[in-house]
Amino acid sequence: MRVGDCEVDLSSPVVMTILNVTPDSFYAGSRRRADDEIARAVDETVEQGAGMIDIGGYSSRPGADDVPFEEEFERVASGLRIVRRRHPHVAVSIDTFRAEVARRAVAEFGPCVVNDISAGELDPAMIPTVADLGVPYVAMHMRATPATMQQHTDYDDVTEAVKRFFAAKLVQLQEAGVRDVILDPGFGFAKSTEQNYRLLHRMGELQEFGCPLLVGVSRKSMIYKVLGITPAEALPGTIALNWEALRGGAAILRVHDTREAVEVVRLYNYYKEAYGKETNDRGLGPA
Repeated sequence: MRVGDCEVDLSSPVVMTILNVTPDSFYAGSRRRADDEIARAVDETVEQGAGMIDIGGYSSRPGADDVPFEEEFERVASGLRIVRRRHPHVAVSIDTFRAEVARRAVAEFGPCVVNDISAGELDPAMIPTVADLGVPYVAMHMRATPATMQQHTDYDDVTEAVKRFFAAKLVQLQEAGVRDVILDPGFGFAKSTEQNYRLLHRMGELQEFGCPLLVGVSRKSMIYKVLGITPAEALPGTIALNWEALRGGAAILRVHDTREAVEVVRLYNYYKEAYGKETNDRGLGPA
């Protein structure tokens, strides 16, 4: 996947590290506001092996406050400015559902992946804007808005609902001229805890669309509510579910904790290689 002058090799799973430039992200440990905090976080995540950095200026946690356009853009710009200056070779994603934030960010800082939690449902201008910009696009499954999404979990079958959504969305994106599409099942968005796990179990079925899959389960309530802990204590659970996401075909892991996710990917790649060798040694054909 090409993002301007950056090339992201998706032949092996890639770690996308979250850079929250918000005061109200659900995981307090991820919040970065001052320039020196942002710079330290960016340097650390690049050193630890992140393949992409995802910059968000609008918290999408349930019940989060609305953020005016200009404020969201200024937050995103503060992160982009530092990443571009310190690590211009690293691919950047901007986490926004607003077309004008995406347009201004690309105009001022160059090509970025646009990571849209609503897949164009919250801003009808988003899909034509991304097509015009010619940048990769993450389309996530969600119902309603972040403020109301947990009132919309009435699925007969959550996995089939997500598949129907993506089937229709890909037609829309193709007709609009969006070329590079990444699909995000939207764990934690308009889904109950149990539904999240059902979707994770069947995530491999989403590979039928032929698009890279992005999974973001890092420190979410589907972990900490089950375990009766806080987001700050949810790193071990995140590691466990990231492994399961890789088994389900995840090409990108969106995480708060870079080093641990990079190690999970390395172990998973080694596991697959070792399994492949054993399979071939036993004459059972390709792994």
